[in-house]
Amino acid sequence: MFGMFGKKSDANDVKTEEVISHQRVIAQAKIFFGSLAEVREIQSERCSPFDGRVVSTAPICDAEDTHKTLKIAKNATQAAKNASLSQRILWLEDVAEKLTEQKEDFALMLTKEVAKPIAFSRIEVERCVETIRLTAMELANLHGETIPTDVMPSGKKTLSYFRREPVGVVACITPFNFPLNLVAHKIAPALGAGNTVVLKPTPEAPMTAYMFAKLFVDSEYATKDALSVVYGDAEVGAALVQSDIPRVISFTGSVPVGNIITKQAGIKKVSLELGGNAATYIDTSADLKTAANRCAFGAFYNSGQVCISLQRIYVNEDVYDDFARYMSEETNKLKVGSPYEEDTFLGPLIDDESRERANGWIDSAISEGATVLTGGEQNESIFLPTVMADVTDDMKIICEEVFAPIVSLVKVPNYEVAIEKMNNSPYGLQFSIFTNDLKLTQRFIDDAECGGVVINDIPTLRFDVQPYGGSKLSGVGREGPKWALEEFTEVKSVVIC
Repeated sequence: MFGMFGKKSDANDVKTEEVISHQRVIAQAKIFFGSLAEVREIQSERCSPFDGRVVSTAPICDAEDTHKTLKIAKNATQAAKNASLSQRILWLEDVAEKLTEQKEDFALMLTKEVAKPIAFSRIEVERCVETIRLTAMELANLHGETIPTDVMPSGKKTLSYFRREPVGVVACITPFNFPLNLVAHKIAPALGAGNTVVLKPTPEAPMTAYMFAKLFVDSEYATKDALSVVYGDAEVGAALVQSDIPRVISFTGSVPVGNIITKQAGIKKVSLELGGNAATYIDTSADLKTAANRCAFGAFYNSGQVCISLQRIYVNEDVYDDFARYMSEETNKLKVGSPYEEDTFLGPLIDDESRERANGWIDSAISEGATVLTGGEQNESIFLPTVMADVTDDMKIICEEVFAPIVSLVKVPNYEVAIEKMNNSPYGLQFSIFTNDLKLTQRFIDDAECGGVVINDIPTLRFDVQPYGGSKLSGVGREGPKWALEEFTEVKSVVIC
């Protein structure tokens, strides 16, 4: 149920030898699944979004495979729970060290499978290492506290406390846009807390998931069968969600799928990090050039394929024309091209469907009266970073999550109108403001209806140590090592009379 390792090759020379024999796949499955050595003969090929060449393959699993994997995870829960805290910390530290040593291999695989520019692939690997190390640090603080049971007249003096215990089996379902670090945000806290994990990674990056999981499984500190990976799409996902074995479903992805999971999961914990429609306000007191520079980064980073990608920019009418000019200039500075080149900022979208959808957003907005300041077209396989002007509230391009390198400028008379428009969205992940007015900053922190606010930077800003999640349709629960550890544990109350 695992993808295949391929021979190392130069970045621009992806060779067919990377698709290796089934015999080796079976050997790898034994490494991961212990007693389970069955591998589907039907394989899916992953082709590069940049040049279409096959870069990896993965078995196609089904519901039966998923149920077998869940049983393996369930049978390993006691061993995982009994592993000492020191062993689990050493396990995470060992994986972080090995990942650091293999940084370039992982970065190159990210670029091959999802066409992330190589410089940003390296950054994702570095952040992944940090996420694991942060989790190891937070494990030392995963504790309970004593409770004064004689605080009320009806009580009496006892030794009472609570502690946190692993939930058992955690099912993790992850997306394509950060196929390494977002996996780490789930499996590192889940395993670190003493659980077992079944990971269903994105079909777009099977080899990245395999390589990462192998670091955990091959570690000398690993708990046998604590981590399994099962490939697949809707059938596998449904089997994971509907099973009675997992106690937590941790999902990052779209709102429609999140809605399905909520309805199908039954009585278990569900943690959802869903879509967003991130917005910022440009105040008259803002440094417009700096704001434009950061907004170009926030709107077009990872080709706009980020839940907190900047999509809506509300600009005070007094500075709208100047900001629009600066925004166009900053956007045109971004290098678009091969993701294997060191200075490329923006590569292709994940697939043809995404490119067609982006074209549809642009065509729809133009037909409704918007104008294109820059971009709005394709350069071979790459959709160019696009700045739209004259956008109004009723246009589809501003009401829904775009998930493409498109940002809309909206002229507003003042802050009050801007914050009303920002909040008038079914999403509430992250918002930001550019201003040098302290009182306005304080108002914005109170007024913004979202999970996170950023002052004088883009809403795309995320530090892995922080709590991360949203309100409304943007999800339920929080990521970040400290908060994920709480999601993946149960509170047990103890009274000793």
